[in-house]
Amino acid sequence: QVHLVESGGGLVQAGASLRLSCAASGLTFGSYAMGWFRQAPGKDREFVAHITENGMETAYADSVKGRFTIFRDNAKNTVWLQMNSLKPEDTANYYCAATQFYSNLHYPLEYEFWGQGTQVTVST
Repeated sequence: QVHLVESGGGLVQAGASLRLSCAASGLTFGSYAMGWFRQAPGKDREFVAHITENGMETAYADSVKGRFTIFRDNAKNTVWLQMNSLKPEDTANYYCAATQFYSNLHYPLEYEFWGQGTQVTVST
């Protein structure tokens, strides 16, 4: 059974940094592309970042480009999202997701497995 477990969320002030982790089990981690998405109350789930199976390619939403970094260690079955210069509009529940077969990693429907999420709240 596949499990994705996020951690690292919390309440921080604007300008602070957080590093989210997503630990995967029950799958051959190096065969899966990974993504981070977020969902704020009353809003749709939105793409944040993704990374390909070998970590060679990454992509980011325009709203986080230059502030967030996604990276992975396949030996540790873990993907991280380093978030710097956090803004109040980054407040959301953050989810990691995994997929083995995809055409566009920006879309939530492309992902097979999801974690439960970790809450990030950024105060002014």
